[in-house]
Amino acid sequence: MGEISGVRRRFVRAAMNAPFLEREEEHQLAVRWKEHGDEMALHQLTAAHMRLVIALAARFRHYGLPMADLVQEGHVGLLEAAARFEPEREVRFSTYATWWIRASVQDYILRNWSIVRGGTSSAQKALFFNLRRLRARLTRGGEERISSEVHEKIAEAIGVSKADVALMDARLSAPDTSLNAPVLDADPSNSAERVEFLVDSSPLPDESVSDVIDTERRVRWLKQALEVLNERELRILQARRLDDEQVTLEFLGDRLGISKERVRQIENRALEKLKRALIDKYPQAQGAFV
Repeated sequence: MGEISGVRRRFVRAAMNAPFLEREEEHQLAVRWKEHGDEMALHQLTAAHMRLVIALAARFRHYGLPMADLVQEGHVGLLEAAARFEPEREVRFSTYATWWIRASVQDYILRNWSIVRGGTSSAQKALFFNLRRLRARLTRGGEERISSEVHEKIAEAIGVSKADVALMDARLSAPDTSLNAPVLDADPSNSAERVEFLVDSSPLPDESVSDVIDTERRVRWLKQALEVLNERELRILQARRLDDEQVTLEFLGDRLGISKERVRQIENRALEKLKRALIDKYPQAQGAFV
């Protein structure tokens, strides 16, 4: 363990002692890597910017993840920046690389900070990384629980809903809890696990199968019963009751050349005929249709 810590210290020391690059030297190294694939130029370019990686990674150390891992992920972002950098744009490499380093570190934190995936959108990501700062500024760091008004101000500042702020605040305020953890800590051997109290609201398998069978049977009955209707009754009932987009009586009256009151009468008559046909042929269908 001490040997590993020593290696890390030497790495940080080497990064901090790496010489700064002048603008022209930086540009030449970037051109050599971009146009000729010169790996030595890539090494010099990235080595000179490792202090930037360490400085950016240090800003996220309060999320409880190993600093060495944050630096490693920042280095991945630095290499990505080097692969995408375009020297002809006359932008300093450090300016361009900062975004990639920060993004790589933040993505690592979001993947590993909690077993529950979070920050899946840009707004949620901004909320995750800015909530603590905004909370401290609005409450002056003296309140353990923040008020609804503070939640609302944070939501407006970041552009998310108040409910999202409250949910993220709750997540950041408490660690993950295993479903296999005992409910009572006094005597874990005699305590039930949290997973035992989860309730599944979905129907049981036999109920699901029964619902499918019943639905298929009702559809079959209905198709057979529709045969008792004439063409106009079927057309009106189809448009008024069976299609996804139901039309008005007035619309159907205009299409059929009759009044909307006449359409209502035909519709009611068709429903009565359909109901009688179902009950006569399938007595068990009584009450199956609303």
